[in-house]
Amino acid sequence: MTEKFLNIMKEEKVSYSGNERAAIMMFSLPDEQVQKIFSYLETEEVKDLSQAMANLGTVSSEKVETLCVEFVNEISSTGSLVGSVESTRRLLLKLMTQSEVDKIIDDVRGPAGKNLWDKLSSVDEEILAGYLKNESPQTVAVILSRIRPETSAKVLSCLPETMADEIVIRLLRMDTVKREVIEEIENTLHREFISTLGRSVKKDPYAIVAEVFNNLDRTSEMRLLNRLEEKKPEIAERIRNLMFTFEDIVQLDKTSIVVILRTIDKSKLAIALKGTQDRIKEKFIKNMSERGAKLLLDEMANLGLVRLKDVEKAQNEIVMIAKNLAACNEISINNGSEKGEQLVE
Repeated sequence: MTEKFLNIMKEEKVSYSGNERAAIMMFSLPDEQVQKIFSYLETEEVKDLSQAMANLGTVSSEKVETLCVEFVNEISSTGSLVGSVESTRRLLLKLMTQSEVDKIIDDVRGPAGKNLWDKLSSVDEEILAGYLKNESPQTVAVILSRIRPETSAKVLSCLPETMADEIVIRLLRMDTVKREVIEEIENTLHREFISTLGRSVKKDPYAIVAEVFNNLDRTSEMRLLNRLEEKKPEIAERIRNLMFTFEDIVQLDKTSIVVILRTIDKSKLAIALKGTQDRIKEKFIKNMSERGAKLLLDEMANLGLVRLKDVEKAQNEIVMIAKNLAACNEISINNGSEKGEQLVE
């Protein structure tokens, strides 16, 4: 790493406050990601961050890169994340009773949601099914009747067939459930499941960073990965292996490609394929009808020159569609081995 880069890193840690550093990161992300982040913040946090963004002024590209690399280093370092919950607990104990603090910490550690049923609806279906398979069919039926239908469906598919059949029958025959029964189930779920979930399930920080990088434009992605590789090549390699890029689509099976083609906007695909390697174009074209392939090639020819940032935006949209389809188990995605090839117009 150059002396200049080291000096910039040293300078950055002193010259920017926490809000200012957050503001720089927000300006570095795509608009849709910024919107998602704002949706998780409280009103006062939005005001503070917006104030920092408005007063930020000009920040050099070198400083932006430095801050992003620092962010990657911090989030991928287990040392920087350990103890945050316990530190919060110690602070709260100065203000509240032990039982009040325990309830708050359990909620913090549990999955997101306004109440217990919201939280359960956001839990991974296999984890929830693993817990519920030890409960009676009647209890499971009550629980599944109160969480989101899409979550209930996924949980049912993960349970043993005979048990799932019995649960469906109980759901069909279910009458009004007494309030005291609901309260008993809620207390048991909170005590035995929700309160322990955060301690047993932790999201891989490398996966978090890979997700962030997946949403960057191609130029920023490659620049930041290269910077990171200069300092910590083993971390950069691990992140690369977790990323799914537009080029990785060539590694998908025929069925997955067909599902993607059926879902995406063909005009976006025409833009996304401008300047890509022939093997990537062929992967899509050979899985299309003869007429569909001809229409796609004609549209690409009629586009003329396309700005690189428009190509990258279209590719990112298709990548996000592929990832959403994979999350719904409609396709299977596997990371390809060929990464980082620069696109041209």
